[in-house]
Amino acid sequence: MTLLIKDGHVVNPATKMDETADVLIEDDKVVKIEKHIKKENPDMTISAKGCYVMPGFIDMHVHFRDPGYEAKEDIFTGMEAAAHGGYTTVLTMPNTKPVADCTDVINYVHNKAKAGNCIHVMQVGAITKGQQGKELADIEEMVKAGIPAISEDGKSVMDASLYRQGMLKAAELGIPVLAHCEDINLRKNGVVNDDEKAKKLGMPGISNAVENVIAARDILLAADTGVQLHLCHCSTKESVVIMKVAKEEGIPVTAEVCPHHFTLTSDDIPEYRSQRGAGIVISDEMDEDTDYKMNPPLRSAEDVQALKEGLRDGIMDVIATDHAPHTFEDKNTTMREAPFGIVGLETAASLTYTELVREGYLTPMQMAEKMSYNPAKIIGIDKGDIQPGKVADLVIFDPHETYRIDKNTFASKGRNTPFDGRRVTGRVKYTVCDGRIVYQMKEDEKDD
Repeated sequence: MTLLIKDGHVVNPATKMDETADVLIEDDKVVKIEKHIKKENPDMTISAKGCYVMPGFIDMHVHFRDPGYEAKEDIFTGMEAAAHGGYTTVLTMPNTKPVADCTDVINYVHNKAKAGNCIHVMQVGAITKGQQGKELADIEEMVKAGIPAISEDGKSVMDASLYRQGMLKAAELGIPVLAHCEDINLRKNGVVNDDEKAKKLGMPGISNAVENVIAARDILLAADTGVQLHLCHCSTKESVVIMKVAKEEGIPVTAEVCPHHFTLTSDDIPEYRSQRGAGIVISDEMDEDTDYKMNPPLRSAEDVQALKEGLRDGIMDVIATDHAPHTFEDKNTTMREAPFGIVGLETAASLTYTELVREGYLTPMQMAEKMSYNPAKIIGIDKGDIQPGKVADLVIFDPHETYRIDKNTFASKGRNTPFDGRRVTGRVKYTVCDGRIVYQMKEDEKDD
């Protein structure tokens, strides 16, 4: 197939290209990026006038719940949601059932993703068997099966000695460790940020120290072992300070921030869900809006500002979603009982553009770096680059379109988002993976 993209503003961090040009794709490769490309009878021509053409987004942190929790999400719906959000590669976390701690589960996910023939799915391997924190998984065999990294996401490996062994093995095999930084002994039964809002809601809090203590520990272990460490879903101002010092010391560490953590604060948590209940009758003891429950929790305005500045200054390297779908039944309970997590694949690009690019924290080039180029470098894949000769994974993003997020239009099975009804600017119009159009915004999706 020959695809010609006309008059788009090409933003490619790998070459620093930042100008209007045409992009010619043949089969699965970009073959030419020039002004006014003339190609007789291409199979398809797309006008990208007024839009950015960027490398396809890469999400280092998603939960597709497959195998084991397919009622929440499965590989096929997860890939479709990713394509809707402009993602061409995602890394799925290992806290499935069974846990992705062996080649059988890794192969299951990769084979199912290939059968779906949509985007690239890379399954991350667990650090310990069953994520029990007692014995290392067979990391070497999982690397042979194609894992890009290891992680205990959903929890931390609290045994520092065992974790260090896992880091040494990852360093030996040349893969990064993706760290979920949470001291479970400090968190206890916390559900929201430990602040005045928690007291007002009558909820047990999660302090910044829950994240900070493990972030500092993991960075010190990375310095000791030489492993490439990546901190997942950073949420505190101290994490930014810790990251800054670590980079100044030359420690091999990178970090990600999720859109909900640079957009919302704990003060945004409503006291009652009934105002957004869409006609659903909820009992008095179940009136909290559990779509605002995520881990790490929404923090203070001071934390949010530090995260934005950390992204702006290059201290924080990646924007990831921590896409965590749950069923309505899972979330239709109290804040204390509901599972942590929100969906994010279909809202991340718009929120990033609205909250960071339009507000002057990031340029479009930096947006592409943090959503594509940097993730590709961290996990060592030849993506995040759309220069000629590279695989044609790209997104066409309209920075002018303003619309209202509607969870009922999501491709994901999950509807658990605090952003339902929020007006944002910037929208994915096309997603191209391996030279194929895997998502095209329909006319009836436009906001009136």
